[in-house]
Amino acid sequence: AFTGKTVVLTGTLSRPRDEIKNELLKMGAKVASSVSNKTDFVIYGSEAGSKLEKANALGVQTLSEDEFKGML
Repeated sequence: AFTGKTVVLTGTLSRPRDEIKNELLKMGAKVASSVSNKTDFVIYGSEAGSKLEKANALGVQTLSEDEFKGML
């Protein structure tokens, strides 16, 4: 589901960000630091702020950390 997709992580996540990033990279995703119209998914944890707002404004698909875990 993540092969060739650009993913941004935001908010407080339950695991270290590097751990999640490495999982995504192994699945063939590109992990970016900012949201743009080229972003495919934003995975968010608690206290997600401006990146989540920008994703919603651009119509980028957002996944809670639990939804992301369900896709693995």
